[in-house]
Amino acid sequence: MMPLTPIIITNQLTTVLANVEVLHDISLQIPQACWTSVIGPNGAGKSTLLKVIAGLLPDHNQVLINGQTKNEIKPQIRARKIAWLGQNETISDDLLVYDLVMLGRLPHQAWMSNASQADHHAVQHALALTNTAGLGERPVNELSGGECQRVLIARALAVEAEILLLDEPLSNLDPPHQADMIKLIRTLTASGTTVISVLHDITFALQAEQMIIIKNGTLIYQGATNEVQTHTQIEAAFEQRIKIYPLEGAWVSLPHYPINPLEK
Repeated sequence: MMPLTPIIITNQLTTVLANVEVLHDISLQIPQACWTSVIGPNGAGKSTLLKVIAGLLPDHNQVLINGQTKNEIKPQIRARKIAWLGQNETISDDLLVYDLVMLGRLPHQAWMSNASQADHHAVQHALALTNTAGLGERPVNELSGGECQRVLIARALAVEAEILLLDEPLSNLDPPHQADMIKLIRTLTASGTTVISVLHDITFALQAEQMIIIKNGTLIYQGATNEVQTHTQIEAAFEQRIKIYPLEGAWVSLPHYPINPLEK
């Protein structure tokens, strides 16, 4: 197997928020053109890690993108290189869906310029990929939670970024659209996009190629999702309260309740 090429490297990354050290000395390499899932218990620091990589939180030059610190990359170029979908994002109710997705093209536009043909094509393509093309003229406040989520995903896709950061992208989606999203992510990585997602659902996280496990702000493990050692580390991170099982060539996570013999 060919070694994976890292696109993102963190070197002893430490993040302090409100005088609390949220991430502690995290060093990892995230491979290019792969889907990497970030998992861990509640409050582990998963979303914080994504925000640091996205440039929404400072990193003190401890994060390298293609060998460059974020300060070495011009802000507009960085905005084209990295697309971001946050968790539980709030959006303006008075926007039309098409206009909201067009916001993803801002890094490609000069100040106060009109959208180009390439911008419109990117928006239409993103809407098609997320099965939201028919919602373009709808006000955002008329959408269901799942429709809103797919539109926000479309906005991130419209950036046409090299790196896609997704914090809980499957939230509010019904099972068919969750399956569509997983298929879409695999299509994106096959075409060279690097996808990093935070997911609470371990079964969905196991659909990725690589996995990062964080607990109490510390990197516990990084490895391929199909390795037995990865499954052992997942179960340990969740205190043996879940178990990983094979199912039709994939892996599923189920709650595990150890039986106390004294309770029988």
